[in-house]
Amino acid sequence: MLNVNTNIPFIKYRKYFYLISIALIIIGIGVGLIRGFNFGIDFTGGTKIQFNMGQQVELDDVKAVLKDNDIQADVIYAGENHEKVIIKTTAALDNDARNAFYASMEKKFDPKLPEGDVFVESSNLIGPSVGEMLKSNAIKAVLLAAVAMLIYIAIRFEWKFGVAAILDLLHDVLLLMAFYGLFHVQINSPFIAGMLIVVGYSINDTIVVFDRIRENLKFMKKNKMDELIDKSINQTIGRSIMTSVTTIIAIVPLFVLGGDSIREFTLPLLVGVTAGTVSSITMASPIYYDLCNLLNKPKYKGK
Repeated sequence: MLNVNTNIPFIKYRKYFYLISIALIIIGIGVGLIRGFNFGIDFTGGTKIQFNMGQQVELDDVKAVLKDNDIQADVIYAGENHEKVIIKTTAALDNDARNAFYASMEKKFDPKLPEGDVFVESSNLIGPSVGEMLKSNAIKAVLLAAVAMLIYIAIRFEWKFGVAAILDLLHDVLLLMAFYGLFHVQINSPFIAGMLIVVGYSINDTIVVFDRIRENLKFMKKNKMDELIDKSINQTIGRSIMTSVTTIIAIVPLFVLGGDSIREFTLPLLVGVTAGTVSSITMASPIYYDLCNLLNKPKYKGK
């Protein structure tokens, strides 16, 4: 494990951490709301078409056909040998538009495919109601996870730890949304899966710090609350950094070498793991400290 001998007064600088986080969240979500978040077909509805090309073709050639038909869409490979192509667009293409697109695809690729013609395996219109249901289920999943974590931490530690952990999770989710709003990254169902993984990862990192605070309470009863928390964070910072770095090292090759669908899943992991690690150090424990002061009951303050 990484041995980091630090003595950083995190509690002293907590207000700066709060201001930086709030500023990033407001800017990112504000830009997303003004410009509009880039919701994909899974949320907005649209058209999904799957072609069996018989062999792997260049995606740029497919995108050229889409451009000729004035269709903005995402194109990804499918099939064991990438012989299939999936096209997803937020536009609800009617029969005439789809038939015109099919004809353009056949004109472009039939002469190049010795094994057969372009074959349309499936063509589906996805209504906006499906997207609304996905949004609703995503929110419910996050809320249920948060409630379950709050109950566990309240029983395992104390309720103030639980509230601090949930506020920290809310910070991580909002920061992830701010990133997607600021850089106009498309939000699809893989984003939801990635976000739920990030929630679990972040709470695990936070609990490690909280557990060290609880252990130190047995031996540092005469210390002030801020000193005790600073000591606990500094003792676990090496573990937090090492765990995050090894996780990111495993994710980066998938992000760089994977296709578009893999990147849609790994991007929220990269952003979320980074945000979760930083927040477990700079946000969760300071929030707990402020909760204790706000209630004017610093339970573990020395007499």
